[in-house]
Order: sequence, then C-alpha cells, then structure tokens
Amino acid sequence: MYDDYDEDFDFDNCDEDGNPIFANAGSALRAAGPGNPRNLPCPTCKEPNRLTPADKARGYQCDACADRAERGGY
Repeated sequence: MYDDYDEDFDFDNCDEDGNPIFANAGSALRAAGPGNPRNLPCPTCKEPNRLTPADKARGYQCDACADRAERGGY
C-alpha cells in the first residue's frame, strides 16, 4: 500500500491502557515512530512530512489545515 508502511504497525496506536497516542495535545494525528514515520504530505496543502501512514489511512489532513477548516478557512 505505502512504501514505508509497516504491516505490523497497530493502527489503533494505543498505550497499554488502551488510550490513543496522539502527536500533540488536541491533535487527531497519530504519534510518529519507527513503524509509523511522519513522511507523507498533507493532501490539502501538499506540505511534505506532515502525515504518518496511520494518518493517511484515516483520511486526515495536517493540523494546520484541519484548524483552518474548523474555523471556516480563516
């Protein structure tokens, strides 16, 4: 599917308590790591290295684009 995709990567990306691990507080983007590198462009702004394979699989855009969309494009 993706060149850097790790088949063993857990797309739920949860800690041992079942809590999702996010890139930043308030972000839906998943944390980057060896099996989930932040190496893909945002589909909206096209900036490189904004998403991980887990983010892309969920159809996400980068935080800056998501923030603009939530604020009506401003």
